[in-house]
Amino acid sequence: MTIDIEEETAAPTVPPGYCHQFHADVSALHGEFRAPIRQRIESHIPITLNDRRGGHLTRYVEDINIEGLIFVKRAFTRVSGSISEKYGAWVTLAATVLEGVNFLEVLTADRVVAQVSTEHAFRDGHVPRVSFLGTKFENLKINGIPVGIEYDFDVCGPRPARDQPYNTNEAFTAQARERINEIANSEFLFGRARTNYAGLQRVMSEPFGERVGSNVTCSVVRRIIIDKVREQLPGVQTVGHLLAIPEFGVVALGEVVVGLENPQPITPRGPMCESTNGHPQRLSNYFELTMLNMELGCVGAGSVQVGKTKTNGNTNP
Repeated sequence: MTIDIEEETAAPTVPPGYCHQFHADVSALHGEFRAPIRQRIESHIPITLNDRRGGHLTRYVEDINIEGLIFVKRAFTRVSGSISEKYGAWVTLAATVLEGVNFLEVLTADRVVAQVSTEHAFRDGHVPRVSFLGTKFENLKINGIPVGIEYDFDVCGPRPARDQPYNTNEAFTAQARERINEIANSEFLFGRARTNYAGLQRVMSEPFGERVGSNVTCSVVRRIIIDKVREQLPGVQTVGHLLAIPEFGVVALGEVVVGLENPQPITPRGPMCESTNGHPQRLSNYFELTMLNMELGCVGAGSVQVGKTKTNGNTNP
């Protein structure tokens, strides 16, 4: 018997003179309360990765208790940057995980996971491929009643052709604009959430382009299923990826901002890059995921963001 062995092709290597600046920011929880107390919620276990070396960083905490209003049994954050020679790319991975989450005894979850990874190709990779694989809510409940989630992990669509930013992809931006219009025009929003999304609607009515501040807001949550919740709490409503809970507030689930910003400065010359001189730096596409973006009112007033994870990066030349 003859066995044919396919000749293994050589793995891609970083082209001479090319280098990549890894960049990721994560935090488990931050915000502020305005009632029943006035208190700033400092960022919990934040990590920033911002260099060419990459590496792997983690932080962990147990028993977060914000004045008896917010409880988190445990949380950890993680960032990493590495080279994948198999795929010929720089890979950045960032994650925030919270377990045993309880907000004012109304909104609870066994586990909330925000995870974003980006893959910048060695060549023509200024705009990355993005993945939200691993992102999820486990056993999300309102007042002890389960909430169903239908996800849209491909919300950003495929990596645009010709190394163009996601913000110039008309199919992606049109879908995002339609969703924000639906939210802003809803009768269910109240308080600061109504003001915030009306402002976002005005911003997103402007043409998107390749410029700083050209941000697209969307979500990895396609639909929220609350049939069982409505049976016992008739006032609860959904619009897009938002929950409007009377006497509690408005909660955006899995909200994503896709934007453009000035690139992070390339660190000094080193073994991964022969030279960075003389090459203009392009704007950097970033992806910022917030698992729970809450505007609270009545039983407690405040703005709280949970599971915030941001990745981008830039390549030279």
